[in-house]
Amino acid sequence: MATYMMLVLLTGQGVQNIKSSPTRVDTAREIFRDMGAKVKEVYLLMGRYDMAFVVEAPNYETVAKAALILDSLGSMRTETLRAFTEDEYRKIISDIP
Repeated sequence: MATYMMLVLLTGQGVQNIKSSPTRVDTAREIFRDMGAKVKEVYLLMGRYDMAFVVEAPNYETVAKAALILDSLGSMRTETLRAFTEDEYRKIISDIP
């Protein structure tokens, strides 16, 4: 499975209801699990983004669907990046002519 970093910005609604944020994280885990993916790690961030999820998913379509579902709930907006492990990175670099 591929690894993705999902960066999260809380909306005004998400900030207003910050106490229910742990429940929203649980909901995100369930959404990904139901789609055959897994939230491996969750981080609270300081800076431009509020949270980050490290996700393993079979493909980018799965992550895109989950992101759209999460965004439609109204408490967060997401930005998702494909993340490569160190081993994947080394393989990519070694294949450069």
